[in-house]
Formats: sequence, C-alpha cells, structure tokens
Amino acid sequence: MPFEYIACPNCGSKVKEYRNPLPTVDIIIEVAGGIVLIERKNEPYGWAIPGGFVDYGETLEAAATRESQEETALEVTNLRLLGCYSDPKRDKRCHTISTVFVAQADGTPQAGDDAAGLGVFPIDALPSPLCFDHAKILADYAATKKRA
Repeated sequence: MPFEYIACPNCGSKVKEYRNPLPTVDIIIEVAGGIVLIERKNEPYGWAIPGGFVDYGETLEAAATRESQEETALEVTNLRLLGCYSDPKRDKRCHTISTVFVAQADGTPQAGDDAAGLGVFPIDALPSPLCFDHAKILADYAATKKRA
C-alpha cells in the first residue's frame, strides 16, 4: 500500500499519508588528478560521491552546487547530467532517487559538513568501501569517459 492514514492536525479527520521517495543529488567533481570523494562521518560509513538531499524550493542544479560547496569547499563549473538512480535499495535508510551530475572544479578540496575526510582519486584506483550504489554510478561515469 503506497500510503497510511494519519489524523489531520486541524480537524482530526483521517487523511492519507503518502510515502514517496526522497530526491537527492550526487556530484562527481573532476579536479586535477581525479575525482573528489568524501569519507562519510555518519552511517553508512565509507567513501561516497559528494551529495545530499534536495531542499524544498531548490532546483536539482542548485542542490548539487550547494552540496559541493558544503562538503568539499569547491565551486563547480560546467555542471552536466550523468543520470538518475532510483533503485529502492540504493540507500538502506530510506528510498531515495538521486540525480547525478558531473562538474569541474579548481582549487584544493577540504572536507566539510558531514565529511570525516576527503580524497582525490583516479577513476581506476577508487577507495573501498564505496557507499550506497556509488560503485555503479562511478562505473557508469568511467564508461562515459571511455566513450568520449
């Protein structure tokens, strides 16, 4: 069943509460020497593409730019879409749909926000473990780079 019933806070009537996937963004940031990955401070632990939840009233592009700044201190340019990932099991915490972008950045990334650490890695020498479905996303990214 896609919804449950809850009580309206104003009148007490029974209303449907829909359970919908939550929108997220991930951003593959290309810098000299590779791509930026963060080491997560919170569960699930491991390495991840910088990203996070889209705020209400925010575009996907604005969310990707904001998350990049918050997690890596990098201003990104040339933002472009890689793809969307919607496997209900991609995040064990809840059902999310991620729109994944690729962009470039200059400068020295710094771990921020919910990042315990940060590194720049060549696409053929990624750290382990990778969180969520990021191994699949990065494999798709690598395949697009080979075709270019």
